[in-house]
Amino acid sequence: MVDDDSTELSRRKLIAGTGAAAGTLLAGCTSGGSGTNDNDGGTTTGDGTTKSGGPYSVSIEPMGSVEFESVPKTWVANNGSWADMGVALGLEPPKGMWMTSRYYTQYYDEIPGVSVDKSGMVSLYQDGVSKERFYSLDGDVHVIDPNFLQNRFKGWKQSDVDEIRNNIGPFFGNSIFSRGYEWHKDYRYYTLYQAFGKLAKVFQRTDRYDAFSSLHDTFQSKLDSVVPPKEKRPSVAVLWASSNEPETFLPYLIGEGTSFKQWRDLKVKDALANTSVKDFHSGRGKVDYETLLQVDPDVLLLRGHEQKTEEKFQNTVVSSMKNHNVGSKLTAVKNGDVYRGGPLYQGPITNLVLTERAAKQLYDASGKLFDRKRVANIVNGEF
Repeated sequence: MVDDDSTELSRRKLIAGTGAAAGTLLAGCTSGGSGTNDNDGGTTTGDGTTKSGGPYSVSIEPMGSVEFESVPKTWVANNGSWADMGVALGLEPPKGMWMTSRYYTQYYDEIPGVSVDKSGMVSLYQDGVSKERFYSLDGDVHVIDPNFLQNRFKGWKQSDVDEIRNNIGPFFGNSIFSRGYEWHKDYRYYTLYQAFGKLAKVFQRTDRYDAFSSLHDTFQSKLDSVVPPKEKRPSVAVLWASSNEPETFLPYLIGEGTSFKQWRDLKVKDALANTSVKDFHSGRGKVDYETLLQVDPDVLLLRGHEQKTEEKFQNTVVSSMKNHNVGSKLTAVKNGDVYRGGPLYQGPITNLVLTERAAKQLYDASGKLFDRKRVANIVNGEF
């Protein structure tokens, strides 16, 4: 439980807010959500960080304008998308996140000079989400969409969100990874780099954001030479396979959320898009091998196995599919085109790694498509 002293405003309290931040977080009731009036309030120093010149504000929906007394030093993240943005900005890892098990730090092995130790990171979700856990983490800012808290898990009310915001630190976030939530349909989403830019303003490290944005533009131009003409692109199905010997799968239609960014950038054909199969977020249904055989995608992209190496994935999940009486008939299985489908969450660094991996899987791209040393230099402020 929380003692009486915890009701006092912390030094990191939200000074003022407009839109939903000052009251109930209702969809669509914000102003300035695009961030065009953000006040950066700082000056760039020689090491690539930014020193705050006093209170400043950054806007994001559904909060509206959020004001900070000073640059946050500690933070709590919703998921690996935001955590990876923090890594890209050269921040210390978040003290906690929704589920640490879904933050795959092995992607940083691709970048010499960049690593993340998440051993001390706390999962917010542990058979529910308690307010006491927020108090114990004592983060300067909570990079979490508060509507996610209230709509995904029972027990959280607006008064709870207000309590955490007033007693510990403000909320600043948006559920960018998926666009399948009904409760999110009335206020805007952000692309990966739009959200990244806003977080950079919160931590006053827009110089690193600008450098990553330039690197991303170069990377996108390289992809243009990798992606074949439309008629030669494969049809793919993104599925969640929850075991090493799956019998059913959760279907994902390739949408606009950040978790599908690599597949959109590689311009693949969604094999499930024009079928009766409903996206898992809306239908909550499953598909079996018989249904997959009717669709018969060129490529199967299976989520839920990012903790495995490619070799282990092939020796477990793919091996079981080859030995399945129906699964073995799938074109993707027969042709050896079953791959790990990437995580639900990705930020600017992991997106580079995952997109390059996918380009090699689907289009036999060769060599390195982005400059690892450049990434490390940006992270470390050496630019």
